[in-house]
Amino acid sequence: MIVSLPMYDRPETAACNDALWHAMRAALGDGPETLTRDGNLWDHWRSPDLLLSQTCGYPYRARLHGHVTLVASPVLDLPSCPPGYYHSVFVARADDPRTHPEAFATARLAYNDGLSQSGWAAPQNWAAARGFSFSTPVHTGAHRASAMAVAEGRADIAALDVLSWHLMQAYDPFTTGLRVLAHTDPTPALPYITALGRDADALRDALETAIMALPAAARATLGLKGVTYIAAEDYLAPPNPAPPPPLTPPN
Repeated sequence: MIVSLPMYDRPETAACNDALWHAMRAALGDGPETLTRDGNLWDHWRSPDLLLSQTCGYPYRARLHGHVTLVASPVLDLPSCPPGYYHSVFVARADDPRTHPEAFATARLAYNDGLSQSGWAAPQNWAAARGFSFSTPVHTGAHRASAMAVAEGRADIAALDVLSWHLMQAYDPFTTGLRVLAHTDPTPALPYITALGRDADALRDALETAIMALPAAARATLGLKGVTYIAAEDYLAPPNPAPPPPLTPPN
């Protein structure tokens, strides 16, 4: 069986993610001994061997709906969002004189992936609601890489998953050179999923039990307060923006 918790897994959070899975495995009485941290995420998510993973709302909406079962949505430590929701923050360099995301319409938008809710869909949907689009995207491959591209002057603005941003602020010194301009509208947080045919209710109960069993410091590190259930229809509701231009292969 495959269990992975890839979305907020970095060296500083890895031990807490391991502890979360160990507590969940004890509650379930089943599952692999360790998290899967290698291989292709799409292979994990589509595998009939998937016991639990976490994906992003846009991949679920665009490709995974009907192929996986929703287990739960995380309740994150985000006072600005309803339980089970999150948003993106727009960041720019601290010395950039522009103060509103609208001023960056033709500037370089660093984005992690064209199927990212927080990095691509959320900012473009936010912009569309205000009559424009971010027209000069720069692909980076990860939220941290997007933030670093802005800090280093290779891009001008980025939309970052707010929990990823909080983790960067905690562990990455380069973030002191960035500032938040605004945030996008809340959307359902990154869902936990399992393969079709598995008992999602049992997994949800075990996940809730595991989170509550973690020491408070571990929950704080993960920014995780519990889980809730958000229906598939709510994940499917946000519009899908136009995709970014095809990536140019390296020479």
